[in-house]
Amino acid sequence: MGIRLLLKEILKNEGYEIEEATTGKEAIDQISVNSFDLMILDYKLPIMDGTEVLEKLEKDNVEIPAIVMSGLVENIASEAMKSKLVKSVIAKPFNINEFVEKVHDIVRNQGKMK
Repeated sequence: MGIRLLLKEILKNEGYEIEEATTGKEAIDQISVNSFDLMILDYKLPIMDGTEVLEKLEKDNVEIPAIVMSGLVENIASEAMKSKLVKSVIAKPFNINEFVEKVHDIVRNQGKMK
């Protein structure tokens, strides 16, 4: 929860509009009714984990780039990168500046940066 709140504040300060979900199911529910330029997804989520969220979105042909975060990147990186939605896998703990730059790069590559 602390990382989610920290990232929310940092990205809001960078000018992004942020929605948050505490479970994979909440994320799916929000994505089904809203349009998003980027999803930052923890690999370990309650109810539906990050992999299940990605699989559901791909099955439903939802195209939203994703950054997957995990404390166990070496264990999940190859699995997460199988998803065409995943643009980056980031290990926790992480460098905030590098994270923000990665967000900017992905959003810019989507043609969404203001």
